[in-house]
Amino acid sequence: MADWNQALFTFIHSGSGRVFLLDDFAVFWAQYLPYLVAISFLVLACLRSSQRRRWAMFLEGALAVIISRGILTELVRYVFPISRPFEVLNFTALIAESGRSFPSGHAAFFFALGTVMFLVDRFWGYWFLGFAVTNGLARVFVGVHWPMDIVGGAALGILSALLVRKLLEPHLLQVHPVAQEAAGENP
Repeated sequence: MADWNQALFTFIHSGSGRVFLLDDFAVFWAQYLPYLVAISFLVLACLRSSQRRRWAMFLEGALAVIISRGILTELVRYVFPISRPFEVLNFTALIAESGRSFPSGHAAFFFALGTVMFLVDRFWGYWFLGFAVTNGLARVFVGVHWPMDIVGGAALGILSALLVRKLLEPHLLQVHPVAQEAAGENP
């Protein structure tokens, strides 16, 4: 493992176990915020102006998540079986977690959702990507991921969302005005 990865982990995780409110806050962001973000995505999809836009946003998000978290993350974990920090450094993490560490499935999931949201609605996209970054930092803080796990998961999530956008682009141009603007067309 790279020295910088462990050094950055130690820096972020060093505050863990010192202030119980900080620990509780980190546990919330690492373990429970993801449910709120996923529900928020579904609510925002349901609030789209037409049924066609609702289904397009839901389909784009679902495909990006399935590819990033369900397929690519598991393939990379099979090829690179990296242990979690609490296993390597022999401490008790603030939340229970099992399986391989690299890449972070949470990061892949939430960066895929965040990127889709950014492509559909920039305002909410910034919020979703901010939540994805915060969730990643919290998962390092609580001791279940190395920083590189988060970077790897983020890359898979972003690339999956961009791939889905590229594949669906001919259909989405008819549905999302932002997609038309990005393609250089007027809505």
